[in-house]
Amino acid sequence: MTTTKVWALYSDDLKRFINSKVKDTSITDDILQNTFIKIHTKLHTLKDITKLKSWCFTVARNSILNYWKSTNKSIEIVNFEKETLILKNKHTEIDCLAGIIKGLPKKYRDPLMLSDIKGLKQKDVADQLKQNLPTTKSQIQRARKLIAKGFMDCCGFVLNKKGNLVGEIKEKEDCKVCE
Repeated sequence: MTTTKVWALYSDDLKRFINSKVKDTSITDDILQNTFIKIHTKLHTLKDITKLKSWCFTVARNSILNYWKSTNKSIEIVNFEKETLILKNKHTEIDCLAGIIKGLPKKYRDPLMLSDIKGLKQKDVADQLKQNLPTTKSQIQRARKLIAKGFMDCCGFVLNKKGNLVGEIKEKEDCKVCE
């Protein structure tokens, strides 16, 4: 498999994924470029070609995390978004996500936060929580499913044919999580 083929297969999906995390098209383009530089230089190390797509998304995820770490802006952006939301009184998916995560049982919330928010590898999460890796993986997957269910219950999202959540955030007064 060549980098050109990987680009043709996954660049659009990776770009959407990256943009969903940084919400800035110029930064998205930079991170996408860094992602493909890493893919190009490390593609030969991939042992199982059937895992190419998930490997590419892992590379992209790590590139996003490196961006946030290098800019040291993650806390400032979260605070800015919260202040903006208070000022505009606009209801967004951030409000719903925060409410859904807050409502998760602790046994699911903690591994999810360490893995998906702090960016730790699942093995490191298991070690930190002093539990075995399969348990940790199961808890993280269960937390993700509960978040998806939360969006379906909260704002009427549905899963499309690819298994992605689609829908629109309801008005705050109609939201079951943020009311």
